[in-house]
Order: sequence, then C-alpha cells, then structure tokens
Amino acid sequence: MRLKCIVILLFLVFNLPLNGQDTSKTLNANQLISWVKKYHPVVRQTEIEIGISESNITIARGGFDPKIQVEYESKTFNGTNYFEHLTSQVALPAWYGIEFKGGIEQLNGDRQDPTLTSNQSSFVGVNFSLAKNLVIDKRRAALKQAKIFNSMAYVQQRAIVNDLLLEAVEQYWNWVAAYQKFEIMNRNVEINLDRFQLVKRTFELGERPAIDTIEALTQLQSFQYLRNNYWLEFQNTGLLLSAFLWMEGDLPYFLPETVIPVKDWDKEEFVLTYQPVLENLLIQASLNHPELNMYNYKLDALEVERKLKFQELLPIVNFQYNQLGKGFNLATTAVEGPIFRNNYKYGFNIELPMTFAKGRGDFKIAKLKIENTALDRLQKSNAIEIKVKSYFNQFLMLQKQIELQSLNYKNYQLLVRAEEVRFKNGESSLFLINSRENKALESLEKLIENKVKLYKTIFALQWSAGLLN
Repeated sequence: MRLKCIVILLFLVFNLPLNGQDTSKTLNANQLISWVKKYHPVVRQTEIEIGISESNITIARGGFDPKIQVEYESKTFNGTNYFEHLTSQVALPAWYGIEFKGGIEQLNGDRQDPTLTSNQSSFVGVNFSLAKNLVIDKRRAALKQAKIFNSMAYVQQRAIVNDLLLEAVEQYWNWVAAYQKFEIMNRNVEINLDRFQLVKRTFELGERPAIDTIEALTQLQSFQYLRNNYWLEFQNTGLLLSAFLWMEGDLPYFLPETVIPVKDWDKEEFVLTYQPVLENLLIQASLNHPELNMYNYKLDALEVERKLKFQELLPIVNFQYNQLGKGFNLATTAVEGPIFRNNYKYGFNIELPMTFAKGRGDFKIAKLKIENTALDRLQKSNAIEIKVKSYFNQFLMLQKQIELQSLNYKNYQLLVRAEEVRFKNGESSLFLINSRENKALESLEKLIENKVKLYKTIFALQWSAGLLN
C-alpha cells in the first residue's frame, strides 16, 4: 500500500500538465490561466448554465409547436341515439398572433345540434388578433427573452471567468513572491554560513575576537529563522493556489513542493511588452465589459416585458374565419363558395376592460424596472471607469517605484561590498557588514514586492476592463 501511494505521488509530480523550461518543475502565469479555464469547476458550471439557457429556448419554441387535436362525443339515452360527434384538426401557430387550422368533422344521430353540419364536413381557417397580442404575446415574449437570457449566459460566463482568473493570478503571484523570498534567504544563509566558518577559523588563529564569531552566528541564525518562515509561506501559498487547480474528471490537484515558479519570473514577455493605453482600455471596457453587457441584455429583456405589458392596455379583438367543405374533400366544394360568399363561418370576440387598472399598473412597473436597471448600469459604468483609471495610475507609479528601488538595491549592494573590503583591511566590523547586509536584504524584498504588485496590477488592469478571460 505504501509503495502504491509513492508511485501515485511520483506520477502526479512528473505528469503535471505544464509547459515551460521543465514541464515537471515549473509553473508560469499563462499556464495557470489556461489550466484554470480548462478544468476549474466554476467554469464548468457556467457551461452548464449556458446549456440550461439553450434548453429554455427549446421550451419557449414549444409554444409554436403544431398541435393535433381530436375530440369525440357520443350520447345515447333511453334507446335513442342522440348524436355521435368526431372532430379532428391540426392547429399551426404562426408568429404575429396568427393561428392556422384545418380539420374534418363527422356528425351522426337522431337529435343533433341544428347549428352543426350533419354527416361529413371539412374546414380550413385562421384565428388572429386585431388589437391585444397582435404585436407581441406571451409566447413570442417568452421566446425573445429566452434568446436574450442565452446571450446573457455567455456574457455571465465571461464575467465569472474574469473574476476567477484575477483571484487565481493574484494567488499565483503571492506564491511566486514567497518562493523568491525563500530563495533569497536561502542564498543569504549560505553566504553567512561561509562567513561564520571563515570568522571562526580566523578566531581560532587568533586574528579575530570571540565577539565576531557570535556576531556572525547571530546573523546566520536570524537568516535561518527567516528562511524557515519563508518556506512555510511558500508551502501555504502553494496550498491556496491549489484551490484553483483541478484535473480532468473534476479531481482536485494539490501543487507539489517540487513545482516552483519559472526561473525568469520577472522577465516574462507579457510583463516586458505590456504598455496599456488608458483611452483604449476605457473604450474596450465601455463596449465589451461583461458586467455592462449583462445590464444591456437585462434592459433588452425588460423592454420585451414592457411591450408585453403594453398589450394589457389594448382591448381584446379576436377574429376567426373557417372555409367549409362538404365531405372530407374540401377542394371539391371550395370553388362553390368564395370567401364570405358561401360555405364559411366567421366570428369576433371583443373584450374591453372599463378602467384598464391592472394594465396601467403593470405597464408602469415595467417602465420603472427599466429606469432602475438603467441607473444601475450607469453606476456600474462609472465604477468600472474609476477602477480602470485607478489601476492605470498604480501601474505607472509602480514602474517608477521599481526603477527607483532597483537603483536603491544596487547602491546597498555596493555598500555591502565596500564594507566587506574595509573589514578585510581591518577598518570595519562584522556588525557594520551585517547592518549593511540587512538593509540590502530589506531593499531586495521591497523590490520583489513591488514587482509582484506590478504584475498583479497588469492583470487587475485587464480585469477592470473586462478583458481577463
């Protein structure tokens, strides 16, 4: 069992789906993004929502399905065959509130309804609205809204992925920063271990006082302590990053400690070549930001609802017309009676509410919903513009800060080297070297933090414009 676990662990480590300078050892930002988009359950859930919205379109189209209707009635009482009535028809709903139909009837019996046609007959006709439901009705509104919600589902997927990728890359850069600090501290431990051994040998030769060995050992122990902390931070940030890593089959993946950031993490192409233009970002955000587009689709759906509610302010005027035929062959008798001349049946149905109170109330609510959603969109647009400008300003400032911090770190390095030369010449002390070294280390850590902030800002700037997908 133990051997089996070891084999599985080695398989996961050496078959990690990554690319780069060492596919089993490194992970960069672009690989992370591709991985998250391909396997993360949240992305899969958005695809399910799209599937549901497409099924809703199918459901809405069901309102326009042709229907076959068959009715049969028979009555016999006290030995008398009153009637036997069979009606079969096909109804075909069309778009503009029109329904075509055609069918056959057969009526036999001793006591028939005199308004019905005895024996065999056939008909073809049409029903349509002349006022309410002429422009739009519930069936057409449901189909239009289903199509709008389907488009909205795709936009919502972009919005969700946009947010998900920002969270993933931010955690990725936290992981990178932790590893770089560990690496720096690891190198400093090695340097100070060599220095301690050198000072120890010179003390044993009587060239240095004992206090120098304590000074060197104290510095070494401080760096060892920090190295342990940074290793713990690297492990924990790796676990947090693993929350975004999944494998095929909806299996969670835990990033092994053997996987590290790429060596030239601060020289990736997107970092070196990314030069945003504020005006272009604002234009792209206003046109393509998924959250704004979602509001656009909401407004479209509400506009369909408004048109439907307006129908409640109109009277019901329905017209029906049937061309009748003797027997089941309608064509043989159709020539005998042109429309409204012979062999026909027609009628009107009119309903007129006295106050239209319900219609007026529903229509007003529909308009207020549109107004409210338009205000929400306006606020969202303003918030997005502020975010884009804020991250853009941060991007420009961090570039300057990194340039200054790089120069600052180089100067501290020069001071450390100069102090080491003075120490060898007997003109300085180990305390001053350690002080210079600590300052240089602090400067390098700030440089790493600023670089990581810049890279986070690059992704946040794309996220704020709705382009991170």
